[in-house]
Amino acid sequence: MRLYAAVAVSGFRRYATYRIATAAGVFTNTVFGFVLAYTFIALWHERPHLGGYDRAQALTFVWVSQAMLATVSLLGGGFQEELQERVRNGDIAIDLYRPADLQLWWLAADLGRAGFQLLGRGVAPLLAGALCFELALPADPLRWLLFLCAVLLAVVVGFAVHYLVGLCAFWLLDGAGVAMVGQLLCLFFSGSLLPLNVFPGLFGTVARALPWSAMLQVPVDVLLGRHAGTGAAGALAFQAGWAAVLLALGRLMQARATRKVVVQGG
Repeated sequence: MRLYAAVAVSGFRRYATYRIATAAGVFTNTVFGFVLAYTFIALWHERPHLGGYDRAQALTFVWVSQAMLATVSLLGGGFQEELQERVRNGDIAIDLYRPADLQLWWLAADLGRAGFQLLGRGVAPLLAGALCFELALPADPLRWLLFLCAVLLAVVVGFAVHYLVGLCAFWLLDGAGVAMVGQLLCLFFSGSLLPLNVFPGLFGTVARALPWSAMLQVPVDVLLGRHAGTGAAGALAFQAGWAAVLLALGRLMQARATRKVVVQGG
């Protein structure tokens, strides 16, 4: 575990070196936050309590989403592009020779990246939103603690999804197409465009049951108190369940990919 802790710290420091990129990301998230906030204000003016949110809760959804955008890599920009490139150029063989588990190595590095993105690109846009709009941010420290737990699980679920996409490069000459499809699915079914509670009927039920909802919709609802009492435990269990399933699928896919590398001669 000391090795993976060091990898996580290294991942944090790696992204901390890109200060100009971080500042640009904060600016971009803040600008898009204002655009979405005023869009939501117009929408909620016409349809008050849409999806069960009042206007303050809807605006909170916007700004927490912007804070989590880079943390969970909802629009890409995580590790999967690097993993695919290492498969293409053969550097993955070096990773497989390391005395460490491939999946855990990348998970530790991604946790370090997510930790920096949460602090470096998440806090400032949320503060800007709180200063300029009336948000429904909780005063209960326990709610914030549950939210941070939900964010951690969201990062793990996001890693597991991106890891599966990255491993596709073992079978495809170019995994860009799969990555683009994955980003579109994540953008829509995570709640980045609209809260999933807005979608009615069976479609909304299915959307909220998919793993992408664990990456954004569930953490924001935990912060807003929509999962109170045992509901919060159920929401975290939902995230943990998807994390376990997707990580297990990643290990199975990794085992097949490793055998493929051996057959092809490394």
